[in-house]
Amino acid sequence: MSGSHPRHGLDDVIHAPVRLSIMAALSAAEKAEFRFLRDTIEVSDSLLSKHILTLEEAGYVQVEKVFVGKRPRTWLSLTDDGRRAFLDYVSVLKRLTEGLSE
Repeated sequence: MSGSHPRHGLDDVIHAPVRLSIMAALSAAEKAEFRFLRDTIEVSDSLLSKHILTLEEAGYVQVEKVFVGKRPRTWLSLTDDGRRAFLDYVSVLKRLTEGLSE
């Protein structure tokens, strides 16, 4: 097996459906608030937190915790590496779905 099939270029960190959903949602915005992202991709707080931690540890997502008045808010954004990784991932998917080998 040579490993030349485009699927070998898929990023395992992004590939999980929830993480792919997070990356896609964040790629469309400068930043997003945790609750908005949770509601947009339709997952629980705990599931979103778990996947955000994985993406943060990979260097793909930046987490910013701030207070608005006395209420805590968590803002999420893609890092430059995360944005590049997502664009690369989408490129590989495009090659897979269009039947391109390179």
